Amino acid sequence: MSRIKEKFSELAAKKEKALISYIMVGFPNERATLSAVKGLVKGGADIIELGFPFSDPLADGPVIQNASTVSLEKGTKIKKFFQLVKKIRKLTDTPLVLMTYTNILYNKGYSNFISEAKKAGIDGFILPDMSIEESKEYLKAAKGNTDTIFLISPNTTKKRVKEITKVTSGFLYLVAVYGTTGIKTGIKNYTLKAIKDVKKQTQGKIPIGVGFGVSTPEDVKKYISVGVDAVIVGSAFLKLLEKTSQNQIERKITSFTKSLKKQTKI
Repeated sequence: MSRIKEKFSELAAKKEKALISYIMVGFPNERATLSAVKGLVKGGADIIELGFPFSDPLADGPVIQNASTVSLEKGTKIKKFFQLVKKIRKLTDTPLVLMTYTNILYNKGYSNFISEAKKAGIDGFILPDMSIEESKEYLKAAKGNTDTIFLISPNTTKKRVKEITKVTSGFLYLVAVYGTTGIKTGIKNYTLKAIKDVKKQTQGKIPIGVGFGVSTPEDVKKYISVGVDAVIVGSAFLKLLEKTSQNQIERKITSFTKSLKKQTKI
């Protein structure tokens, strides 16, 4: 059983849902990343999503795009990333998910990249631009090693949801809003309807996580109330990192994470 699957089983036994927290590795620097991870762990994050910077992050809004640019400028490379993941893995057994883009894996070779990522401590992948039609080699390389987390949106057809669910492991990522990531206000009715429809269709076969625009404890509480298994918060953490001095990062991240995690108990 994967570390991610074990986490969802553990949470179900405690009648809790998962808080998945996203940070961009190397933003604003490596030291800040490690401090942020310590804060996430202390605050109770159930799964940590680590972003690896990409020059053209199509799914991401301005907050994550900026973090990606800063990280690249600071010299974040694959080798450095894996070294940092190894340091993080020594700090915690919390499941770690790598969020990046397909070209990063393709250029190194899916098998080579996934093998190296697994050794470093990565438990799963989120590749927003990976289509199921082009995923055969990726899925083959990941099978038995790491979870492959695919995305759906509120307007994904039932037929498409069924096809994507077949190749998804770990959890199914439901994009809450049309467009890119970022801090937005208000939860859309079409998103709430999509959650209910997808939950009904998947019948508990795979956990459903919702992300994009989830930024406050109130957002978390609302999504949990309509039945999601996980909430994913990203840009809000990056905004907090951006305005926090290095010596305050761990404390501030811990406090914010606790405020979000508190809302996942049912």
